[in-house]
Amino acid sequence: MRVLVTGMGGELGTRVAQVLEERDDIDEIVGVDFVPPRRRLRRSEFHRIDPLERERLADFVTTLAPDAVVHVGVYEPYARLDPRGAQQYTEACTVTALGAAARAGKLRRIVVRSGVEIYGRGRGRAAVPDEHAAAAPTTAFGHSCLQVEAIASAVGRAQHAPVTAVRLAPVVGSHVPSPLGRLLRLPLVPVPALADPAFALVSPEDASRALVAALGRDHDGPLNVVGPGAASPWQAVRLGGRVPFPVLAAGWQVAYRMVELAGAPIPSHVAELLAKGRAADGARALEVLGLGRLRSTLEICVELFEWATVTHIRASQAAA
Repeated sequence: MRVLVTGMGGELGTRVAQVLEERDDIDEIVGVDFVPPRRRLRRSEFHRIDPLERERLADFVTTLAPDAVVHVGVYEPYARLDPRGAQQYTEACTVTALGAAARAGKLRRIVVRSGVEIYGRGRGRAAVPDEHAAAAPTTAFGHSCLQVEAIASAVGRAQHAPVTAVRLAPVVGSHVPSPLGRLLRLPLVPVPALADPAFALVSPEDASRALVAALGRDHDGPLNVVGPGAASPWQAVRLGGRVPFPVLAAGWQVAYRMVELAGAPIPSHVAELLAKGRAADGARALEVLGLGRLRSTLEICVELFEWATVTHIRASQAAA
């Protein structure tokens, strides 16, 4: 099987490539992105192509003629790109890469990275949606996920290929470029003054395992991948030894501006998580993908705040 991994230069895309390298049934792993991977890859082949260079990307993918695509080129706002850039790169990468893969004529399977943000939050929506819940996003990132799934489904129908949309909980880890992770690491973290809504996370290791496992199944449709248990803004902040800063509804715009100046801008889907929580039912994915135990949300929160101990070496020790 020849597999194309879009978004390979990101943390999640690189980890997907590493997991694919462990599989004997994968003959060739080729990735594209606008930045190179930051981890060592043994047998994956990376090509630095900006998704906005649509003609170049289309020519490359058509020539490659992949059997399968793991589409991780879905860019979260304020992870590596600002919201406008994230939307543009996601749309360009999805339309161009999947369209070119389809035109090549060998496409047999598609796995796309999506998110539980696709369910939205608010009146009339399930607090813990499963895959049967309607996709009704209420944030920009949720709408991007919905667009990605719609494009992939259309390509899959035309090619008679199954499309698995892996709807991930927020992917957070100590080395993951995540707007939620940056926010929780601030010394002073804004939290709702009159609420403490629950949210669930997924580790990058479990997210990458899920995406690769989906490649080996013929499942056609969405699957929620969510770490067990839940945390809340107040709980996560205290767990990390940070100081919670209670904010009333009228004060959130000021709070957003403050954390942006501190280097942790809050996109709309993270603001929604803080105010209304973010959870989903991941039981079906465990069964279909055979993932085994996933790291819990609280374990992920603990890992987020763990940093390596720095040992200072004296000049005399360095000379010796």
